[in-house]
Amino acid sequence: MERNIPILATGSGELVGWRDPDENRAWIRENKPRGLVDKRMSVREAVERFVPDGAYLALGGFGHIRTPMALIYEIIRQRRRGLVIAGKTAVHDIDLLIGGGCVKKVECAYAFGHELRGLSPAGRRAVESGEVQVVAELSNAAYQWRFLAGMMGVPFMPVRNMAGTDTFEKSSAIQIKDPWSGKPVILVPAAIPDVTLIHVPRCDRYGNAQIDGIPVEDIELARASRRVLLTTEQIVDDDEIRDHPQRTDIPFYIVDAVCEVKYGAHPTLMPYLYAFDEPHIQEWLQQAKTPQGAQAYLEKYVHGTADFSQYLELVGGAATLKRLEQIEQNKGRQT
Repeated sequence: MERNIPILATGSGELVGWRDPDENRAWIRENKPRGLVDKRMSVREAVERFVPDGAYLALGGFGHIRTPMALIYEIIRQRRRGLVIAGKTAVHDIDLLIGGGCVKKVECAYAFGHELRGLSPAGRRAVESGEVQVVAELSNAAYQWRFLAGMMGVPFMPVRNMAGTDTFEKSSAIQIKDPWSGKPVILVPAAIPDVTLIHVPRCDRYGNAQIDGIPVEDIELARASRRVLLTTEQIVDDDEIRDHPQRTDIPFYIVDAVCEVKYGAHPTLMPYLYAFDEPHIQEWLQQAKTPQGAQAYLEKYVHGTADFSQYLELVGGAATLKRLEQIEQNKGRQT
């Protein structure tokens, strides 16, 4: 029996990251080999190969936790431009990308604050001046459902939140009448990022990755994305992964690059390994209050360094990193 499904309301936000599910399946079949391929490469090579100008980019982790900072710095270093950012819980990462001139558009849930540390100086300045456009808004839950739909290969996810809110009005979702109950329901469009960046504590050379602590939406996000670039604290033997198959959060066949970068989330927190580098985060927040200060920071720590290891030396090297490890270990003993 045919049913006409009335559209009750439509959000005004720009639709970014949506793809026809069948077209995306065809692209995956053609471009994502299923064999066990050694995917180890440098961060520089990963960005050169897989992050083009104008890409719809998603960032793993949550806030200032397990953020893929080595890849963020390399994107800035290679001066990528015109990126569209999935600002689900982006904070320090997106602020730096905007400060580096890499970003054109943002669809945001929470993207212009540094949590308890205050607002994002570079990000807010760029949006207020029109340099960067906020093209749509979503709730955090709705963003995760966009990735869930992308992972499932369906065009949308029906949900029961955002109705009657300003968030819905600024989103790219639509409200329809449920053909069975007759009640209103929100359809959140699927999201298929061109590239997703994720930092993990360990993975093997093929890309089988384990995440300690809460994975947030990285499981859905990785499976929804066309390209997945992993940085990892260490590459372990694949036998170690096989010994604990239940711990593999991200499987090899969806991963495109594996980059071993110890402390690759600095200055953000890596659960059970090292704490936030609060003095360094504050250095960015203070300098980024002006365009000149933000550029001075980037010239020193990004453009003035060849790679992430040189950056780590500039922020204090072994002494700083040891201090952050001790803070995280002491926190674990206290709890």
